[in-house]
Amino acid sequence: MEYMGDERFWDGKFASRDDNLLSPEKSLVDHIAYFKEGTVLDIACGDGRNSLFLLEKGFKVTGVDFSSKALERLEMFAKRNNYVVNKIKIDLSKLNALNDIGVFDNIIINHYRLSKKQLANIKDHISDNGILFVSGFGHKHQVDSRIRIQDLIQPSDFEDVKKSFDLIKYIENKDERGFFVTYIFRKISSR
Repeated sequence: MEYMGDERFWDGKFASRDDNLLSPEKSLVDHIAYFKEGTVLDIACGDGRNSLFLLEKGFKVTGVDFSSKALERLEMFAKRNNYVVNKIKIDLSKLNALNDIGVFDNIIINHYRLSKKQLANIKDHISDNGILFVSGFGHKHQVDSRIRIQDLIQPSDFEDVKKSFDLIKYIENKDERGFFVTYIFRKISSR
């Protein structure tokens, strides 16, 4: 699934940014207390605004993105702050992109709509009682030339997720940028 532009578009976008990192997602900052100590997989991490926040909070972070420029910037920001971050270039439009990614205590997906098949398999990549945090443009967002209907997070995206996770928090928020949703799930213990 292509999301709001291809690799070349995002490489260009990240290459043209200045040396200042955007602030972390407000919903992530506001709800970090839900996270389990340990590791975080930051899916579609971009240049690391959330990864750096998580590193600052003591998590071990692996960031994945398909933009080489974004990952280069993530490395630059991490080094600037004396952090070590694992970076992996992955094309999330490929259904099996996360198959060999490993297991993490928490997974965040911010401003990216993972396919339903990939979401159904996310349980294989998160430890018991781990947190799945999904945030971005929601189903009530006004579609425009930049954000298409297929980019919007839908409640139906999580039908399979709910078989292995409990929804512990759902938030809707509207501001000048549009309509946003945050889903916070906890993986049900297999014991």
